[in-house]
Amino acid sequence: MLKCGLIGNPLGHSYSPMIHSLLSKEYKYDLFELKEDELESFIRAGDFDGVNVTIPYKVKIMDYLDIISDNAKRIGSVNTIVRKNGKLYGYNTDYYGFETLLVKSGVDISNKKVLVLGSGGASRTVKTVLEDKGAGEIITVSRSGENNYSNIAVHSDCKILVNTTPVGMYPDSYSSPVDLSVFEKLECVIDIIFNPSKTSLMLNAEKKAIKAFGGLTMLVAQAKAASDLFTGRNGNDFAVDRIEKKISKRMKNIILIGMPGVGKSTIGRFLSERTGRPFYDIDSEIEKEEGRSIPEIFKNEGEEYFRKIETDILLKHAKKSGVIISPGGGAVLSQKNRDAMRQNGTIIFLTKDLEKLSRRGRPISMSRPIEDIYNERLPIYRELADMTFELLETPYRSTNALIKKMEML
Repeated sequence: MLKCGLIGNPLGHSYSPMIHSLLSKEYKYDLFELKEDELESFIRAGDFDGVNVTIPYKVKIMDYLDIISDNAKRIGSVNTIVRKNGKLYGYNTDYYGFETLLVKSGVDISNKKVLVLGSGGASRTVKTVLEDKGAGEIITVSRSGENNYSNIAVHSDCKILVNTTPVGMYPDSYSSPVDLSVFEKLECVIDIIFNPSKTSLMLNAEKKAIKAFGGLTMLVAQAKAASDLFTGRNGNDFAVDRIEKKISKRMKNIILIGMPGVGKSTIGRFLSERTGRPFYDIDSEIEKEEGRSIPEIFKNEGEEYFRKIETDILLKHAKKSGVIISPGGGAVLSQKNRDAMRQNGTIIFLTKDLEKLSRRGRPISMSRPIEDIYNERLPIYRELADMTFELLETPYRSTNALIKKMEML
């Protein structure tokens, strides 16, 4: 079996092993998180048949290669290395990845002004694809130089914005590289980050009715091209869509929203048992963090204090991948919470008859008529949810029916 993998730093966020396991069984794919002073010795030792290269080594790695493809030379960046006949060959499969993302998005870049955030290896690839596809003026924004983040407003007329920086990538998921309010004519945002599936930059674009696309398509497509180089076989291009859908479904969180007492915690535990996903009940996590019950927190500290703790804990868990989360019924009232849930989650609104809701130990539910609370929150639940599910007679039946419905998403 061939020995392949990914080199870079950091690599804790990587989906690549999962993607390559779906692409081919001809090689084993590992992660090699290397410090800069370890890079050359790893390459010289040559204990691999092929590797992908990611941040921050896509340019530096070229110093250690014997042969570099014409396209990679033109771009000035390598992200795939193959060992053949004792020599190291460098390629750029990110080109195919970003090209695929552009085609799939359907965005017309012809003769349009494009702002590219970042000046590293990924930026070089993106700019080359944009040039080849007929973009108009292409401006690179970096931390220093003529076009930087302090004077970015001079390019307020750009139509397309592409983020190639790691700002907003897990675990710093709630950051954004720029404020979109300065761009008056923006039509589309492309963020090549793939974790979270919707970065803060993308969410901000969607709030302004601007099209936004993430980087998972690019990641899977470049991996497919790299796999072809590793194995010497041309795989089916349709595998990109199939694998992207599978990875997205597997890595997105399942977030259960709904009224207090509807049964989110119970269904969450059942789903966890059935799927093997970790489950986080936010109210329980708050009680563990505080060392006291929710009613005690409300009595002694008030609702404002509770909501702050709720947001802190929800944000900590919402940026994870592949977990199940049950926020409190009122967590949706905060825009910050809603954004965090949207970033990496499939959001399911659980419903049942109001008279069947449990109110014991729930300070808000006991303080006001339940109908008033429901009417206040219902528009938010509906707007936030990817799916609405009416619970059945038992948690067991509800869980089975819910899993079947989720498989159709």
